[in-house]
Amino acid sequence: MTTDTQASADLRAGPREWLGLFVLTLPTILLALDATVLNLAVPHISADLNPSSTELLWTVDIYGFMIAGFLVTAGTLGDRIGRRKLLMIGALGFGLASVLAATATSPEMLIAARALLGITGATLMPSTLALISNMFQDPRQRGVAISVWVTCFSVGIAVGPVLGGALLEWFWWGSVFLLAVPVMVVLLVATPLLLPEYKDTDAGRIDLASVALSLVTVLPVIYGIKRLAEHGVDAVAIGTLLVGVVFGVVFVQRQRKLADPLLDLRLFKNRAFTAALLVLLLGLGLMGGLYLFITQYLQLVAGQSPIKAGLWLLPAAGALIVASSLTPAIAAKVRPGFVVGGALFLSVLGYALIAMVDSVDGLPLLVTGFVLIYTGISPMMVLGTDLVVGSAPPEKAGSAAAMSETAMEFGIGLGIAGLGSVVTAVYRDEISGALPQDLPASVESTVRDTLAGADAVSDSVSPELLDQAREAFTNGLNLASGLAGAIVAVVAIAAMVLLRHVPAGGDEEAPDADEPGATPAPAEPATAGEGR
Repeated sequence: MTTDTQASADLRAGPREWLGLFVLTLPTILLALDATVLNLAVPHISADLNPSSTELLWTVDIYGFMIAGFLVTAGTLGDRIGRRKLLMIGALGFGLASVLAATATSPEMLIAARALLGITGATLMPSTLALISNMFQDPRQRGVAISVWVTCFSVGIAVGPVLGGALLEWFWWGSVFLLAVPVMVVLLVATPLLLPEYKDTDAGRIDLASVALSLVTVLPVIYGIKRLAEHGVDAVAIGTLLVGVVFGVVFVQRQRKLADPLLDLRLFKNRAFTAALLVLLLGLGLMGGLYLFITQYLQLVAGQSPIKAGLWLLPAAGALIVASSLTPAIAAKVRPGFVVGGALFLSVLGYALIAMVDSVDGLPLLVTGFVLIYTGISPMMVLGTDLVVGSAPPEKAGSAAAMSETAMEFGIGLGIAGLGSVVTAVYRDEISGALPQDLPASVESTVRDTLAGADAVSDSVSPELLDQAREAFTNGLNLASGLAGAIVAVVAIAAMVLLRHVPAGGDEEAPDADEPGATPAPAEPATAGEGR
């Protein structure tokens, strides 16, 4: 056996690592479920807890705010105290917060519980990705493992609306939160048995000032983006965005001066890392932005119930699962840049189909287009995530995984804000010209605001006006999808160009000497008492 063959064999994961991967898929599925079921439960929560519109908005939004705000801190914390340890702390906290949310007796209690879910949820995803990177040192095996991780996330998205709808049909709204409890119990029992501990033994203490700066950077930016999506350009949105940008500049300058920064900016010197982050941010952002309006089309235009709308989304989720499973085999023979770019062009075709959907019988075309979009983004999710975590040195795996998750959060927020502005502008422009003069002012304002508002006051408006509102919304969806397709086409070309140096077969690129991880070595397990 040659030295290279022996080295490759030493890197290959065994049965224990593959069993450990199953454990790591549990929080992945759970967080995907949690992202989809709450929207179904909102009407039931409103009826039971009677929150104000502001309280209801914060109930929905606070979870994403906290996840986005704490991802960077959680990823770096895992590098320092141990990724397995952080995963178990997060699992315990997430389970307890889920019980608190399920038993909430007031809007304030539910908002607090959702905030805790977001903070603890921020520890789970970077920990799972970092552990996958550490456990699967062989590039090809790591690609397969991340493919399984993405597939399980897709499964959670697929079954979330159906499972959530069934729970709400048979139980009370708190049951959607209790889904997490048995999953977290299994995770806490299995993690010490199957997962090794990894951490950066040379890392210094966490800089608390950097933690605070990261929060006052991310939270205002995320809030500003969501404000733009909901209210358009206003002083509050611009002001909060500027606050976030200013603190972001201060944060970056501080990281450059610290010996042990919260975020190692040297990671961005690696071309594969930076390019993959950019592709993930734009590609997933546009898809996530359009997803929101596709679900609205299914329910408000096509008239589907929440459960039926979830079933109509299953073909796309199934396509995502299949494509994610096949991606490693394709990438073994074709350069990742060309796999990602070529697949994204398939998404462009899907966006083009949705751009032609009408408000009367457009459901088959919409579903077909969404299947193509999901199929096209699968390689990007698998290979992009693999490139991000695989390009970083083992001791920085948690930080790299957190950057991957943060890019996705920002991308989806930007996608919703950007495409939402297009849909809203078209809708309001077209519906304003169709409003009858004798319509009461309050009803007129509600109809002009959103299609959901028009549907809510449907008893007060004529069927013709409601049909015109649906057509106006659909026209906005058409334009947004066309713009998204054009941008994704550019992203596809960029992926081919920026990732052209990454070879096929899952082998590592030959990085520049000054890139982090230029000579990556397997991470050492933690010392006795913290290890396997």
